[in-house]
Amino acid sequence: MMNETNNKKTSLKDFLLSTVIDPVLWYTALIMAALMYHYSDWEETEIHAAFYSLRWGAVTLAAGWLLFRVFDFMQKHHLLGSLAYLAVSLLIGEAFRGAVNKGSVNYPITWGLWFLTPQDSMNYNKWYAFAFYMLFMLFMASVIYYFTKVRYRIFMNFLIFIIPFAIYGKEYEKMPTIYIILLSVGYVLLMVYYRQLKDDENTIFVGRRKSWRTIAVYAAIFAVISAIVPKPAVEADRTILENLISAEELTSRLDAMLNVFRNVSNGDQFRDRSRNRLVYEVAAAEPLRIKTATRSTYNFETDEWNIQDIDDHYYSASKGTPFDIGTKMGLADAFMEAARLDSDFADKYGLNGYLSEGLAEPKVNHVVFYLLNGLIGLPQGTDMAPVPQGAITMTDCSVQNKTARLIGGTVLSVNTPFPSNARFEFDYSANTFFYSPKNREFIDHIDTYDYKQLLDDTYDVLRRELAGSTDPDKVRLYNYFEVDYECYDQYLEYLLDYGNRKRIKALSDEITKDCESEYDKALALESYFYNNDYTYDLTYDTSGKNAEDFMFVTKTGVCYEYATSMVLLARAAGIPARYCEGYNMSDRLERGNMPNTTYGISLQDAHGFPELYLRGYGWLSFEPTVSDNIITKKKTSSTDMLSRAGMIMLVGSLIALLFALVYPWLSHKFFILRSKKRLPADTVRAIVHRICKVYDIDEANTSREVSDFVHESTGADISYTAQLFDRSEYGGENVNIQEKEKALSEYITAYNAFREAKKRRRITNR
Repeated sequence: MMNETNNKKTSLKDFLLSTVIDPVLWYTALIMAALMYHYSDWEETEIHAAFYSLRWGAVTLAAGWLLFRVFDFMQKHHLLGSLAYLAVSLLIGEAFRGAVNKGSVNYPITWGLWFLTPQDSMNYNKWYAFAFYMLFMLFMASVIYYFTKVRYRIFMNFLIFIIPFAIYGKEYEKMPTIYIILLSVGYVLLMVYYRQLKDDENTIFVGRRKSWRTIAVYAAIFAVISAIVPKPAVEADRTILENLISAEELTSRLDAMLNVFRNVSNGDQFRDRSRNRLVYEVAAAEPLRIKTATRSTYNFETDEWNIQDIDDHYYSASKGTPFDIGTKMGLADAFMEAARLDSDFADKYGLNGYLSEGLAEPKVNHVVFYLLNGLIGLPQGTDMAPVPQGAITMTDCSVQNKTARLIGGTVLSVNTPFPSNARFEFDYSANTFFYSPKNREFIDHIDTYDYKQLLDDTYDVLRRELAGSTDPDKVRLYNYFEVDYECYDQYLEYLLDYGNRKRIKALSDEITKDCESEYDKALALESYFYNNDYTYDLTYDTSGKNAEDFMFVTKTGVCYEYATSMVLLARAAGIPARYCEGYNMSDRLERGNMPNTTYGISLQDAHGFPELYLRGYGWLSFEPTVSDNIITKKKTSSTDMLSRAGMIMLVGSLIALLFALVYPWLSHKFFILRSKKRLPADTVRAIVHRICKVYDIDEANTSREVSDFVHESTGADISYTAQLFDRSEYGGENVNIQEKEKALSEYITAYNAFREAKKRRRITNR
């Protein structure tokens, strides 16, 4: 028998090779790698997650190989095998329990809730991830092995195949395209490879060795077509699905992850755009800028903003609404009111003309904010209300907490947080005051006088005329001016500090050298970043850098760097300024959960921006952030990614097809080249095996039977080579160089005859 020459030794190497290349084992490893990508550390990069999942895939190859040996043993020894499987299951179960216990230490939620909760909203837990791996590894290896090698069930394998997609599908995350394609192709190949056919007269059995090319071509065509055929791009409304996630056990730890703002800010919260959970739904007529915190002190060493008393101190507090915050036209309202109340004041500051003509008053609008934490089961609310730019009054709140207006213009719930389903309603002034030339002329006029003296005189008039007034508008105006008046010295003390950096001062002077008013200076500082090649980049590493580096070296960052830089430049120009945090509300809702809501605010909308104190008006926010050309990880739809991957696969398939066409010729040439370097006896042995492979002859045949088959098929004669083979293998005779050359000549003749016969068959079949 021909194959007797290959069975003289049974080696461990052959056993390992045959079991390691097991397609079922590799398919199991692929599924586990795809699953573990989902449970990787979301604070790291996608490259880190890819290597993380590949490491778990490699672990699965090793652990799965051991499990498969247990399964093989079970098939031969049912009772002992079942006991072995039970022992392995108990061992893995104990490892799972231990990992869960370790992961729960100082972690606020249970493993089950961690498993069900969106991973991009949570801190990575390596022990929980390991527990998940142990549990699913045992399950996946068991069911995939059973439903392919023991009892072939294509439907059960399909259910197994969709498990990874179901886990990814519970949140916004998309499975990496490469895993989608590999899992799909792997499933198809596995089902074809382990197909089971009914043995009857109409069934033709084809060996796997003969059918691999057909299977490979089918798999390539399937992958390419499924990837590149155009598919509709669907924007799914996932609100209902998100709301189904039970999060009652989420503690303040998880809530802190969702809360963007801290007492110390370094801008990291603005670089993470993977979290797109809605925070508020809003009923509003226009986009708005929302303020929730202010910062006054910047640390160049740590690149951090810190809250000081001027930010979190509140002047007064009251329970219930309405709750006054500002006025329609800022401080301009107070100066105009003082002029109306006191003619001497009007004469001293030249305001009679403005009294007769009036100023262009901005329109007053109304907005309603709905906090959504309660909608998805989070019990925690918020300490800070979302205050729209230009807020005049908080007209209503669903819970009448004790509420305070902080000096920074934000609104705090004093004793207990606002509840997780709180509703906030505000009247606010549209941001149009400086659109009016008359209003800008008024502010420029005010700026020609001694501003501190102007504040003193205004305060004297308002206190004398309005103290004790019951008119709500008068009371609001007086209270707003009083707070600003008493804080002005603090503005000059704390909000002009730019670290005495010479470069910042020089740049500020250069930018504002041709400006006549503070408002013009503010606009020049704001536009500077747009006109000097600054770049918005969510992925840029700012470690070890500060605002001065951003201004003069890197010119790359997010809103934090832009806002910080404008604040420092404004301070260097003599304009009090502070750093603020909140949201930029601009995304419209197609359909909201709350009544009449038109906009949504998500964690992705978190924003840092500067506020400048302009003499005559007060605090006004600006937008220096350049976001026209954002550099970030582009969110490509699954359809686009599949199409792109399909084109890559198409090119790869064409290359593979070309290689498959030229491979026989290359293999033939390489065989001849190698044969010239082999020993004569080894060459004869290799020739016979090579002819069996080319002619697709079972190696169980004798050398004479192989010779006869070749002659019958193509007319080629390899009888001399067959005799040499028998003499060498079974007679132990030596083969000389001349005999080797003759055998090699017969091989070349047989190979060419096979190619000619194959060509004739193709022509005949046409």
